[in-house]
Amino acid sequence: MMETATYLARRQRLETYFDRTAADAWAKLTADGPVSRIRATVREGRERMRTTLLSAMPADLTGLRVLDAGCGTGALAVEAARRGAHVVATDLSATLVNLARERLPAIDGPGTVEFRVADMLDPTLGRFDWVVAMDSLIHYEAKDMASMVAKLAACADRGVVFTFAPRTLLLTLMGWAGKLLPRGDRSPELEPIREATLRQLLGAHPALTGFTVGASTRINTAFYKSQSLELTRA
Repeated sequence: MMETATYLARRQRLETYFDRTAADAWAKLTADGPVSRIRATVREGRERMRTTLLSAMPADLTGLRVLDAGCGTGALAVEAARRGAHVVATDLSATLVNLARERLPAIDGPGTVEFRVADMLDPTLGRFDWVVAMDSLIHYEAKDMASMVAKLAACADRGVVFTFAPRTLLLTLMGWAGKLLPRGDRSPELEPIREATLRQLLGAHPALTGFTVGASTRINTAFYKSQSLELTRA
């Protein structure tokens, strides 16, 4: 597992935030009920990104194992299972995992979902054909993120698809503004990264030899800005 001080500190903060501070808000955002205009744009952006990440994998996932790394309330895991995958969906937050279990619908076909409260980097999770990490790495510094992607790739036989926060003026300003709030009111900071910087870090990482850094797609709604990146085994 990762053991850098910056990684461990941020992981602990994320676990506390999503388990306690933001649990109710996250439950409403990921449900089907009405939300504010701001949250509606976030919901729209997340739906578009989820579709983008799923489209990076084969349309038919029958018999394949997929790790949903940082599954939240489980929407992506359910969609992958509906396409035939055996999904292991992990999250640090027991609150979100319990909600995901409660919401899990019946899956027609051979696909399955197993939700676990676990660190996405836990090597005992086993091997997978694909690893997907939607908005679960965006709070980590660039070097930590690259190392996390490398560890996820180590258990992926076909590829890894993940998102990062693109370095834009708006996201940078939002980050500065967030640091002015009282500590108890702050959500975990995003760590905006330039795509070129991330590609360079991934390309130079010794553990990613044999992977090709591929397509990238940016999703941009009013209050949701995220970018996907694909790594596939050559």
